[in-house]
Amino acid sequence: MRKQLDTYNAKRDFSKTLEPSGTANGTRAKRSTNSRLRFVVQKHAARYLHYDFRLELDGVLRSWAVTRGPSLDPTDKRLAVEVEDHPLAYGDFEGTIPTGQYGGGTVQLWDRGYWQPQSDVSPQRCLKRGELKFDLFGERLTGSWVLVRMKNSRDPRDTKSNKSRNSNSRHNWLLIKHRDTASPASVSASERKHQRKVAEELLQQDASIASGRTMAQIAAGQGPAPTPFIETRMTRMKPKQDSIQHAKTATRQRQDVVQHRINGPKPVKRLPAFVTPELCKLMSRPPTGADWLHEIKLDGYRLQLRVDNGKVTLKTRKGLDWTHKFSHIASLAKTLPTCVIDGEMTALDAAGKTDFSKLQAALAENKLNQLVFFAFDLMFLEQRDLRNVPLLGRKRQLQALLAEHASHHQLRYVDHVIGDSDAIWHSACGMHLEGIVSKRSDSPYSSGRGGDWVKTKCRAGHEVVIGGMTRTDGQLRSLLVGVMRNRRLVYVGRVGTGFGASVHRQVMPQLKAVISKENPFHGATAPHKEANVTWLKPTLVAEIEFAGWTGGGMVRQAAFKGLRQDKSASEIQTEAPEDPVSKELLVSKKHGTEKKLKSATTSRKTTRKRHDVMPTHLSNADKILWPAAAKQHALTKLDLAEYYQHVSEWLLPHIQGRPCSILRAPNGITGMQFLQRHAMVGAPRDVQTIKVAGDRKPYLMIDTPAALAAIAQLGAMELHPTNCMPGNPQWPGRLVFDLDPAPTVDFKAVIKAALELRQRLEHLGMISFCKTTGGKGLHVVVPLAIPKASKSHDELDWHSAKLFTQTLCAQMAEDSPQQYLITMSKAARRGRIFLDYLRNDKLATAVAPLSPRARPGATVSMPLQWQQVRMGLDPQRFTIDTVESLLKTSQPWKDYARSGSSLAAAMKALLKNHRHAA
Repeated sequence: MRKQLDTYNAKRDFSKTLEPSGTANGTRAKRSTNSRLRFVVQKHAARYLHYDFRLELDGVLRSWAVTRGPSLDPTDKRLAVEVEDHPLAYGDFEGTIPTGQYGGGTVQLWDRGYWQPQSDVSPQRCLKRGELKFDLFGERLTGSWVLVRMKNSRDPRDTKSNKSRNSNSRHNWLLIKHRDTASPASVSASERKHQRKVAEELLQQDASIASGRTMAQIAAGQGPAPTPFIETRMTRMKPKQDSIQHAKTATRQRQDVVQHRINGPKPVKRLPAFVTPELCKLMSRPPTGADWLHEIKLDGYRLQLRVDNGKVTLKTRKGLDWTHKFSHIASLAKTLPTCVIDGEMTALDAAGKTDFSKLQAALAENKLNQLVFFAFDLMFLEQRDLRNVPLLGRKRQLQALLAEHASHHQLRYVDHVIGDSDAIWHSACGMHLEGIVSKRSDSPYSSGRGGDWVKTKCRAGHEVVIGGMTRTDGQLRSLLVGVMRNRRLVYVGRVGTGFGASVHRQVMPQLKAVISKENPFHGATAPHKEANVTWLKPTLVAEIEFAGWTGGGMVRQAAFKGLRQDKSASEIQTEAPEDPVSKELLVSKKHGTEKKLKSATTSRKTTRKRHDVMPTHLSNADKILWPAAAKQHALTKLDLAEYYQHVSEWLLPHIQGRPCSILRAPNGITGMQFLQRHAMVGAPRDVQTIKVAGDRKPYLMIDTPAALAAIAQLGAMELHPTNCMPGNPQWPGRLVFDLDPAPTVDFKAVIKAALELRQRLEHLGMISFCKTTGGKGLHVVVPLAIPKASKSHDELDWHSAKLFTQTLCAQMAEDSPQQYLITMSKAARRGRIFLDYLRNDKLATAVAPLSPRARPGATVSMPLQWQQVRMGLDPQRFTIDTVESLLKTSQPWKDYARSGSSLAAAMKALLKNHRHAA
């Protein structure tokens, strides 16, 4: 090894530079003990700025100087000049090389991690051949790469062909990013442009991966020392006078590495009793840029862990002492030195994800061994205030602290990722996590909500104040909730799910304790007293999960997660996410660039460079799906996705738990259209599947707002669910009568047919509902009840459903043969209405209520109140643009879920009437 490092040693005077030497008496590093090969990238401001790319091989770091830095863009080939081998210990070097020394300038640890060759051929042989393919597993660089030696690359000054590789000869190589999942081969021009922007932003990232320091801070000898990655054995050296400042700085840094400590900027005599925590701003999507790191958003109680000479306290974000609640965690933390740590108390579900309801259950049942405290920041350590240390440096120190003093699985470090924030966010959401928290990597710890920490949620969540409840037979059925505005409680809706038996036992005593005779809600939206509503004093705070806000400011599909004992009712207000572009505009005002950015935010299309909806990223969001038509402007993929989100509260109950075919038109209604029933390889994660007996392939199932956004990305312009019971395709859940008129039939005749069918159904004891089809027809829909007397459900099968609808339609056609028929023949249909009963089969579908139609005008299948089904009804007025506002002013089908009819009873009545008529 010493011979391999001869060139390296010959170029340096180790009495002047604190770089590690490659001699037996100098600083040495051990080979990796886990057989994994390490790599390091060091940003080096010497005569010119470049990046030193180093791969561990044969006990040294094989090294290349990459002139413009590594690029994530596969089309951007970067020149990499091979230089002398470096000792392994160099992989931990960060500091300043004195002026006049070889490579004089500032060196920053920019990235590090592990690498592995892709070929079965040894990497030494691959390098000799001139091509090394490998994978990187770093904090900034990941994926597949290749080093390719250029032809005729030997330095023209080298005239000896047998000169060793470590002489002054140089070889020019190209460092190239391979196409892989991080850099796919088939991307659009806009995505390629985004890739290049991300690659450029990555190189602009000026924060050490090991200390969090900028290049300027390193040059000035400021900030924390880097945490080691390659184990070193430090040897103090006596510096020469002309480099005394650099030597002192480097010596202090090395001592800090050995001691695993940070030289905080401010010594203190004692710890503060409490530090007001730094809080997150809510964003609609994560911030972009190279100076952000990203953590998983946790779902628990925010707590501050304070250890003072072995005495441990745990305090809430408001400073309440909760040590007694988490005594088990407090006892585990006694091994820590004096410190103040910011973190979150959680409980994990079976998949290892944090779950607030699990936390509530663990506390209620005193199962403290199920709790996990996740630590993500370090504000004080011993007699040092670290709040002015850059975040990345604080996190490195926290990681080392926990590894050394608290290795218990109930005390864990929160790791982070640096990279494409959108990709990280979508990945978190695909794993059904809460979201991500993004933090400026070079920021100090600042109490309050300053903007250096932001959160982006995958699922809408909120704290609300409980003002009322409804009960049935003593069981909790819903909570009436609100938020504080101008010190008054404003109603925002009901929370109707999430009340299991254990939750009921835990929560009901607390609700009963605050029963009141007065309605606590104020304002125009305040609910009125109903027979089963009990008012409550507005003191309890609940955490809920919901699908989003309605246009009227109500929560959609809210589910209860637990009570928040760490928050008071007075602080609960509506939390609206900021738009990163708007935030950028506000920042720009300070720098005199308001006009430039303002012009870029004048329209919705230019406001968003990336389009994200719950939280699917829409590619080609401005693609026109519906061209402009009479009285209708052009509509895009983004319009479709936003429409699905706006109506999801009304639409989803009619498709959830059912196989659902989607009509896809990726290029709009003027392009190719195709119907997709089954799941396909690479289907969006938010789209679930459901099995149907007799078919080996699973069917698509659209159950959530996120799934609606995902199919909008696929260009799904129509939804066609089967008509089964939710969750069970074997049983019919509703009957659908499709009134399909011939082209020459006036729509008035269709209205008349729907009213007649409603009347016939009422005579049979069935409650029916009506909707437009989005075309010229109408659907009459009858929800079915599950038979109570028959567990085998013999009375509720598809054969009975089809037979009933066929018989009823046949009676109508027999009574009015000039108006109706039950055969599909278009020739026979002339001048009449086809009474289509064929929708009532196991795999037959009907267009869903509120589904758009892939037709000119962007019409929608609109649920109607029966009083609307009269002369003058115009189905063309129900479009993507108009439906949302119409839903606010009416409540079509509001009783649908409570109106299930007995198919068996109706069949008996039908046959009885038929016998009497005969």
